[in-house]
Amino acid sequence: MTLTERFRNLFRPKGKQQTDIPVAVVAEPAPMANTVRPVPLPFSDNREPAMLSAGLPVVADTVPAWLEDEDLLRDEAVLFGLSEARADEKVALIKHYFAHRTADLERTVERYNEQIGELNLFIEQKENLIGELEHKHAGLENRQPAEHHLPRTLAGLALSVVMCVGNYFLIADTLLPAFPRNSALISIGVFLAGMFNLFSRTSFLHETSAPVTPRRLLEEVGLPLAASFFVLVQALQTQPVLNAVALFVFIFFLFLLAGKLLLGTLTVLHRDLRTYAANQTLVKDKLAKLGAWEADIQLLKREIDYIRAQKWQILPDLNRAEASLDRLNARRDMLVSLFISEFNLARQLRSRLTEKQQKEILDGQ
Repeated sequence: MTLTERFRNLFRPKGKQQTDIPVAVVAEPAPMANTVRPVPLPFSDNREPAMLSAGLPVVADTVPAWLEDEDLLRDEAVLFGLSEARADEKVALIKHYFAHRTADLERTVERYNEQIGELNLFIEQKENLIGELEHKHAGLENRQPAEHHLPRTLAGLALSVVMCVGNYFLIADTLLPAFPRNSALISIGVFLAGMFNLFSRTSFLHETSAPVTPRRLLEEVGLPLAASFFVLVQALQTQPVLNAVALFVFIFFLFLLAGKLLLGTLTVLHRDLRTYAANQTLVKDKLAKLGAWEADIQLLKREIDYIRAQKWQILPDLNRAEASLDRLNARRDMLVSLFISEFNLARQLRSRLTEKQQKEILDGQ
């Protein structure tokens, strides 16, 4: 008969088998709903020597027997309840004992969690890279070639050159009678003065948004008008008036339109050539980069699958370690509750015992 049973029999009425004294019963916690079988630990004598050694105060050889047997734990609680001692010491010893038993498991769980955290970080980094590549891929794939009018610009440039050349020969034939010795050079000077006097990028005749100022009007119209009038004066000496006036009007408008059209076309040609080159680069980038980015995305996805496979290999070990840790913690909480319950019960009933009965209980242990 254990000490706890003898203690309870003192308060059990004669002729009755069931005690009317409240008995502290702490049920063993139900096992966790986990289908994973816990990792077999290399225990000896139901204790983990590795957790109780390494210089810690509780070792396998010095573990009190009452920590291994619930009946002895009850007896220890009754003894403390009948004495003046406090329960804190024994409760601290129980927790200290289980702290050493769970130390390795806690480190194992922490190590597994760190490994899973690192794998999750790798997965996140690779997913971010995939997101960046997919964004670049979608942006490049959705880009469309810019619109340009290169063929029309080239055709306009060719026509402008033809008109300018024809205008030069018309001026040269008109000035030849007046300047037979230096007709070619004078004709070139008059031609260039009237034809190429555009100081801005485009002429005001081709722009509708820019305001026309007197200065700009003089810059673009002054020299063509002077050159045309010079040709008119020379034509009046050798040709009829009507022919000379017609020549004046024709040359003047050729100076205004053909020359400025040629210079403006050169500006548009530069823009169209740049747009055409950008479109060609875009086509080459789509052929080269889209395929490479798609291959990189597929490679990163395979790497993520491999990392996830490693993660799922660790999870069962983590679950088993956590299950073992939970069982030990549940066992600790149950023993602490059992000890405190028996201690409080003995402390409450101690005043109803005589010194002789207390002595009999303590001596009979």
